[in-house]
Amino acid sequence: MKLLGIGSRINHPEFGKGVITNVSSKDYWVTFIDNGLETIALNDTFEIIEASENEVDTISLYDVERSLRDILKKWSGIGENVAIGDKWKGGKMTLEPGQAGLASKEIPIDAFFHKIIMVRDRLRVMEQKINASNLEEIEKIELQQYITKIYGSLTTFNVLFKSNNDYFVGEKTK
Repeated sequence: MKLLGIGSRINHPEFGKGVITNVSSKDYWVTFIDNGLETIALNDTFEIIEASENEVDTISLYDVERSLRDILKKWSGIGENVAIGDKWKGGKMTLEPGQAGLASKEIPIDAFFHKIIMVRDRLRVMEQKINASNLEEIEKIELQQYITKIYGSLTTFNVLFKSNNDYFVGEKTK
């Protein structure tokens, strides 16, 4: 049996995806995305996503934490915390139908903003998946152009962001 090294990525049937952060004579210490730190037997059943050679060098806790943050960001689909503009906090949107006799609908702006951020985060995950896929380069470029156009369509909602660094950006005109 060949030992996996620190940094190897695995998919465990019970705990899900994780990264080996330490190896002992009996166990792998694995930090799982959904289940945190678990120890599993060296001969436990799991899928190897990416194997790292077992090296004699040690890895610092800082490196493990940084790697874990990067992995969680990559695999979870959860983006960074984005703030809504102060003037919109606690506000509401009112949708008025164009037909007489129909009721209007009020939506808290905070809830709407959260949905917009979820759309953006999922677009980013889609971009990552496209870039990591086995598609031909031309297909990747075409799909990326669609995503850029979607971002452009979402620029309407930039007014809701507290920081313009978080704005949606579409195609730039030359």
